[in-house]
Amino acid sequence: MPKSLPIHALGLVALATLPLQAQETDPNLVADHQENGRWVTAEGVPTFKVEEDGTVDWATFSGFRRYHAECHVCHGPDGEGSTYAPALKKSALAMDYYDFIGVVAEGRQKVGAAQNSVMPSFGTNPNVMCYLDDIYTYLKARGAGAVDRGRPAKRADKPPEVAADEDSCMGG
Repeated sequence: MPKSLPIHALGLVALATLPLQAQETDPNLVADHQENGRWVTAEGVPTFKVEEDGTVDWATFSGFRRYHAECHVCHGPDGEGSTYAPALKKSALAMDYYDFIGVVAEGRQKVGAAQNSVMPSFGTNPNVMCYLDDIYTYLKARGAGAVDRGRPAKRADKPPEVAADEDSCMGG
């Protein structure tokens, strides 16, 4: 595990915005301001920002890359889910941000008559934890319909603050 995770990897910072009509209907998705180079809601929860020309913020693009490197094997491409793991694009909208962070970091097991599923802990995996806000932001954008399936065609440049956080978290 890295020496210290940046604040955003612990779930205290991050990213978001939707098309204009969604901005008026769901304040949990609206990008209010940037913190450490990432978009957050008025409450400081990570969210996405998609420009009118389709350009996604850096974190959403990074989240696409990181999700497909670590999560899609179980949860399916583009957060769509699979036969044995839920659609995370739905979870990112339905779960509280801090609960989402907790499940990824600590793992979870659900056992019952109708199901038996295990989400392993990724709390010691820097390839997940250092980019968790990005993954969450990407999934939130997918769930809200702001980002289509597949690699986003246009992306913003990586903010210097994000590069510094990444280097710090990954031990660089």
